[in-house]
Amino acid sequence: MKGSTAYKSIQKRGLHIGLLPEMAAAVNGSTPITLDHDLDVLPEAGRHLTVTQYAGHVVDLAARLWAAGVRPDEHVVIHKSANADIWMLAAAASRIGAVVVMLSPALDAATVGALLERVDQPNLLTDVHKLDGLAEIPLADLTRRVIAVGGDRPGAVSLADLTGAPRVKPVVRPIDAPAVITHTSGTTGIPKLVVHTPRTQGIRLVPQWRLLALMRKKETVAIHIPFVHSRMVAAMSLALLKEFPVLLMRESDPADVAEQFLEHRPVFVEALPNSLMEWEELAEDPRAPFGSVKVFSSTFDAIHPGTMSRLLKASDRRGALFFQIYGQSEVGPAVGRAYFRSSAHKANGRCVGWAMPKGAAKIRVVSREGKPPSEANPGFIEVAWDGLAKTYFAEQERYDTNRNGDWWRTGDVGYRTKFGCLHMLDREIDMIPGVRSSLQIEDVVLSKLSELSELVVVQGPNSEPVPVICTVDDAPLDRKRWSAAVTAFPQLADPVQIPQAELPRTATLKVQRVALARRLEKQLEERT
Repeated sequence: MKGSTAYKSIQKRGLHIGLLPEMAAAVNGSTPITLDHDLDVLPEAGRHLTVTQYAGHVVDLAARLWAAGVRPDEHVVIHKSANADIWMLAAAASRIGAVVVMLSPALDAATVGALLERVDQPNLLTDVHKLDGLAEIPLADLTRRVIAVGGDRPGAVSLADLTGAPRVKPVVRPIDAPAVITHTSGTTGIPKLVVHTPRTQGIRLVPQWRLLALMRKKETVAIHIPFVHSRMVAAMSLALLKEFPVLLMRESDPADVAEQFLEHRPVFVEALPNSLMEWEELAEDPRAPFGSVKVFSSTFDAIHPGTMSRLLKASDRRGALFFQIYGQSEVGPAVGRAYFRSSAHKANGRCVGWAMPKGAAKIRVVSREGKPPSEANPGFIEVAWDGLAKTYFAEQERYDTNRNGDWWRTGDVGYRTKFGCLHMLDREIDMIPGVRSSLQIEDVVLSKLSELSELVVVQGPNSEPVPVICTVDDAPLDRKRWSAAVTAFPQLADPVQIPQAELPRTATLKVQRVALARRLEKQLEERT
């Protein structure tokens, strides 16, 4: 089977992650998959697999889950320590017709309990470490059964004890039935559970399939994104069907990343914006860990131009580019834009891209106040295409409030230029009176002050814009340099410096701006 044939099959029949490993093995079973860590569920498997071996492990794990009692149409919540086996276990559960619910390892016990209750008696697939952390949650009341990786715990079925279970025939879910459920970032409270179907997952591959067509040689693709995220489904599917060797990374420490890149020389790197910011320092490494990279890609959040410029200048590849995709879990990839070495530093960080070619999402900006959307009067950003998520699990009314026929309101505000470029200025919930765009302020100031590792402008107790800053190594802020850098933004209050480790973040490392603003308000109340 050719990759293009498999891709066409997915566009017709939908993307079933339980069948994907075997499909990829039929395309090229020798394609290597390398890990920078051991698999919790299969520690003996090692860190170097072929796609054929990977597919075999998925078949084995599917048999074990069936032996544990999991059946088609049941929900399997996967909440375990960060590890590449999360995606492997998801494929195994999907292979026997279960609906996979992916919960981030970063969620606290109370949030996990609330989501288990929402799903209503799911199977919980976890590990002994996470089980110990969920001791306060009445799992016996909230779940159908608990299946554990990595040891034995009372009341839990040990997956290791089911080794050698008889192979089970795959069960294919209907193309428009719920298949995989992921969750939103939870920046404003309990995350929403986003329902994806085989059809919506398959359609989301369309724009990225074309991007990967730029890669003529079968060189390594490095993936460093949360294993539970909806983006992981697309990233793994595309890389395997295109026959690219895959480097699946969990570790984020720059020193570890440098060693992996120097050993495997990836041509394509996909990572979170905040991870790329953390890795910026490697641009100065004389060993040139980014030297082999032709394409940097990020799909989770807008990234600062300065970061893109430093990464691109650290590449030795001709025509190196940074491809940014704007989207969200509910809509998938909406618009995209390429940045190049010679111009990335001059880019407007608020320009997140143009609509992609035929078959991809449509985009529009709708008036908020009866005036035509513009930079001065940003409108609501809306997306329409068949890749939209089906619903929010158990929150249909909440989903419907954002859906207007074919169009989905993203919650972001912005405008389109006369050339069609979408400018995303802010989340609607994060807008501050008298501030055109908090994100734009952050872009500008971060480009001027290299000593800043993070800058977040949030609304203060009196509706004033408060810049919250973090510095490299938590060094004291030079107030004179700060004052010179913010002269164009006189509306800013005095900066508040905190250690970077204290920034409240989501599972995808986005700063929880609402939580940060509440923290500032609470600190002010305590002082008064």
